[in-house]
Amino acid sequence: MIFTIPDLLSPAEVADMRSRLEAVEKAAEMVDGKLTAGWHAKAVKQNQQLDAKHPIAGQLVKQVRQQTLSHPLFQVAARPHSLHTIRFNRYSDGMSYGRHTDNALMNGHRTDLSFTLFLSDPDSYEGGELVVEGMDREQDYRLAAGAMLVYPSSSLHRVNPVVSGVRWAAVGWLQSQIRDHGRREILFELDTVRRSLFAQHGKTDEFDLVSKSLSNLLRQWVE
Repeated sequence: MIFTIPDLLSPAEVADMRSRLEAVEKAAEMVDGKLTAGWHAKAVKQNQQLDAKHPIAGQLVKQVRQQTLSHPLFQVAARPHSLHTIRFNRYSDGMSYGRHTDNALMNGHRTDLSFTLFLSDPDSYEGGELVVEGMDREQDYRLAAGAMLVYPSSSLHRVNPVVSGVRWAAVGWLQSQIRDHGRREILFELDTVRRSLFAQHGKTDEFDLVSKSLSNLLRQWVE
């Protein structure tokens, strides 16, 4: 299941975050993105990255983590167990990240879901689409600044070359309480129906039965 959170960061929060990242870039303190790529991904990764040890890195990571984990849609759709890795990257003219699949394990955690938090207005750069491959087609994404795309870490995906301008983004990975994508989608749909029933009719027998089924499936599937 792929889903978007269109309003994770406000325009003011995006502007503040980007200004701090741009200050790091102007001071020539960004590092080569290849430093955190797997051996097979180094050949196709061309971007710059905020060093995790930089003084502002911890502050930005904390902000993204808190706002992501507290968002209601993320809680219900992702069922996060641990949001374990967040990085900030920059793509300028000609930079890209070729076709790859994210590592199955990062920092001792399983990667079930990946996310990209867009920090640049799509009108401010050309190219740089995030492309996620499916079984029979691929979909490209250029979301508004402050919006997040969440997608399976197991998917093949890429960032197309930036033709002009600068593309800033935060990327991250999480381990879900529900390992299987299909089961996670079933739980999301049941919870959506349950909330809709409650909003329309209050606490009815139907609401109670759906809630029971949701709870019992969680008991079976949560790791």
